[in-house]
Amino acid sequence: MKNVLGMALRRLRELPFRDYCNEEEMEEIKLHSSNQKAPVKGIPIGVIGPRETARKIMRVLQAFPSFHGIAREYALEQEAPRLAAQLASEVEVIVVSGPTPYRLIREETELGVPVHFVPLTETDFYRALFRIQKKLGSLDNVALSVDSISKQTIKALLKDADAERLSVLHYDGQAFAPVDQLISFHAGQYEAGASLGALTADPLVAAALDRLGIPCEWAAPTDQNITVTLERALLSTETRQLKEAQIVVGMLNVDAFTRLIQNRSSEHDIQKFKLEIHRILLDYVESLDGYLTHLGADEYLFFTTRGIFERETGGYKSIPLAKYASSSLGLTLSMGIGFGRSANEAGTHARSALRRSKEAGGNTCFIVREDRTLIGPLEMAEPVEYDLSITNGELLKRTEDAGMTSGYLSRLLSHVARTGSLEYKVHDLAAILDITIRSTHRLLLQWMDYGLIEIAGFEKVPKGRPRQIYRLTFLAETIGRE
Repeated sequence: MKNVLGMALRRLRELPFRDYCNEEEMEEIKLHSSNQKAPVKGIPIGVIGPRETARKIMRVLQAFPSFHGIAREYALEQEAPRLAAQLASEVEVIVVSGPTPYRLIREETELGVPVHFVPLTETDFYRALFRIQKKLGSLDNVALSVDSISKQTIKALLKDADAERLSVLHYDGQAFAPVDQLISFHAGQYEAGASLGALTADPLVAAALDRLGIPCEWAAPTDQNITVTLERALLSTETRQLKEAQIVVGMLNVDAFTRLIQNRSSEHDIQKFKLEIHRILLDYVESLDGYLTHLGADEYLFFTTRGIFERETGGYKSIPLAKYASSSLGLTLSMGIGFGRSANEAGTHARSALRRSKEAGGNTCFIVREDRTLIGPLEMAEPVEYDLSITNGELLKRTEDAGMTSGYLSRLLSHVARTGSLEYKVHDLAAILDITIRSTHRLLLQWMDYGLIEIAGFEKVPKGRPRQIYRLTFLAETIGRE
């Protein structure tokens, strides 16, 4: 047994990157290697973990425009302290894949930066349990070996999952056990015939057991759990604490103001209309704890702080003001937000962002940051919300068989929930999935073969062939559309 485990561990160390990820992931996800020096475009954050987890964290990190991620991967957890020490001088905060490497880092190093880890939650366990049930067919009267979860927690989880017939062989060794001990535990239970498979919180353990031919599932952290950890990490950075009080300049423009004025029957109505616009904007800026001034005619200027603006927009996602302005006065607004190292720079960037909003047709908002990078367009109204969740096991299997990963499914569900739209062009889907046009075309062919989508129509363009419009038919029933 020891020889077999030794070979598995050595093989795990020697695995090239392509053995950890499929062709799709190789093409779309590029982690920063130790010898790369990419230009910093945000708060530098270090990500440490096995390749599977590090890659997943880096993908979720793309939704945080304030962060610039630098990943360090390891084959054994004992490498985590060394990697953290190397990163400490380059980053403001470090996120590690789990409690074991976190403990090693805290015990063996004295870093001058905050360190956070992604915790194992009930959701992670449920997903792994569901996947191994598909492998084994049924969990009734089945025994599984489990690590990293306490007996009390497992008992409560199985009760909630209505899987109390499942027998669990719990790892009772030392807390934060090294990888080789966990592999020995699971392999020993399987070889002795005591268990039919394993659930583990460590992707290295899962990879080694898979090499040994033992059915296993990794309780991978969900995107939501990683997001929560990254939010905590962001709040702990010195740059973030300083940026909380950074002055933000905003410029507001009433779209088609001249036409709106011309539709008024008298000068009295025009003055009342202007006063009502001013009142609405005053109320909005008051919610930002800011200061508003009228620049004349259809343009307004306001000041607030970055921390308040980010919270009120849900992390630069939407501007609720526009919905109220549209419903109460029948007008739309264009907004430009500027961040800067000085008031003058922030104001210049706000003007540039407003110009971009007007060029986009109005009724939108853009943000120009200190480094002149652009965020947007932001939703200028509260998004339509649907309760989207797929509980149909057969449909989940179809999406998985069609190559629709949980990450892709989550992004589609999120966008449909936000917009209510089921029809997209290939460029739209590529942006939502954050992949190339070529990869999107390949996925669309697979999804059509499995009946998940269909061609809903065509869009004519001035030059070239008409663009196909795809309908996500597998989600139509979920939001109650035919």
